[in-house]
Amino acid sequence: MKVLLIDVYNYNKGGAETVCFNTGRMLEEHGHEVVYFTLKWERNEPSPQSKYFPESKETRRGPLRQARNLVNYFYSREAARNIERLIRDERPDIAHIHLMWGQITGSILPVLRRHGVPVLFTVHDYRLVCPAYTFRDGRGRVCEACRGRHFYRCLTHNCCKGSRLMSAVMAAEQYIRNAFFNPAEYFDGFIYVSNFAKEIQERYMPAVRRKPSVTLYNFSTAVAAAPKRLPEDRYFLYFGRLSYEKGVRTLLEAFRGLPQCRLKIAGTGPKEEGLKAFAWACGMDNVEFLGYKRGRELEELVAGACFVVVPSEWYENNPMTVIEAYSAGTPVIGARIGGIPEIVVEAQTGFLFTSGDADDLRDVLCNAASFGADDYHALSAGALRFAAENFAPGPYYERLVAFYRRFV
Repeated sequence: MKVLLIDVYNYNKGGAETVCFNTGRMLEEHGHEVVYFTLKWERNEPSPQSKYFPESKETRRGPLRQARNLVNYFYSREAARNIERLIRDERPDIAHIHLMWGQITGSILPVLRRHGVPVLFTVHDYRLVCPAYTFRDGRGRVCEACRGRHFYRCLTHNCCKGSRLMSAVMAAEQYIRNAFFNPAEYFDGFIYVSNFAKEIQERYMPAVRRKPSVTLYNFSTAVAAAPKRLPEDRYFLYFGRLSYEKGVRTLLEAFRGLPQCRLKIAGTGPKEEGLKAFAWACGMDNVEFLGYKRGRELEELVAGACFVVVPSEWYENNPMTVIEAYSAGTPVIGARIGGIPEIVVEAQTGFLFTSGDADDLRDVLCNAASFGADDYHALSAGALRFAAENFAPGPYYERLVAFYRRFV
């Protein structure tokens, strides 16, 4: 089978790209041929298909660059033209899209349909039904005001990074997309990465219920062979983007009352300087900011932590942080929001706390810090067992290809 994988980025920018590229490697290992379609970016990895990649807002040049970037947020004529060339040259059996809205755009969908290429879509976020994609308003509160159709409320609630202009653009894009490239019409099947995501997408876009779907948690490339002992260096770890919806400020507030507990933070983002300033002002010597980490260095941090903390304050879908932690045998302390409660099993793989509640999180952290060797070993074993049953590559591949074959 020849699979066309589509994503905005041809480098590991975030969780969606991790899943996309891991899926591509997995398919190739099982004898399938994989081709990619993304945009051009300065950080892109080399690709045999790079000649087909359209310009991105970063690489586009010329005096009308800003105007063209705005137009291409809604419709990319170049993306439509280039994917047609790729389809004619490569003749894929199926297309599997990970990210596209506001970048590649729905312009490619009529082309794929015209060439008879079945299109599957992995739902990594909530852009199908929420213009700002996080279900949070401009004040950072969880918000479902659009209800899948009243997208102007993205503007009235100032949902996109506190910018009226960006909120207006994203609301307009949602209206135009649903009018001309409606996902319920152009996508042949949906891959949800959590049951929570499936339920909320179907609630606000009921038409997608007619399409075949499957829930596949994101997978890990490797799962540790045995549970780990309680680490001598008992640090808690947060790793990921330092942005408002990730709840890192709440995490710091919880640790402010726990000088005996150590927290390491790996990642960068728009709130980095503010978080560092808060920790410094509070005299938090127990918090260490490590900057961006990846590869082996990040793997060692995750494996060495006693717990990974996922303090999200938005409808987190199926966070790779939990998957990577469990795969190393590291239990997780997660916020009770979005898809997190599906994969953090209380007292078996970790613990849950009320999202945004620093006091509740502090209590959970205190409990976790008091664990002895035997109780910790049982938690690590539970995390590995959950990973083997839900995140291992073998079962994931079988279910993914079985879903593909429904359309090919």
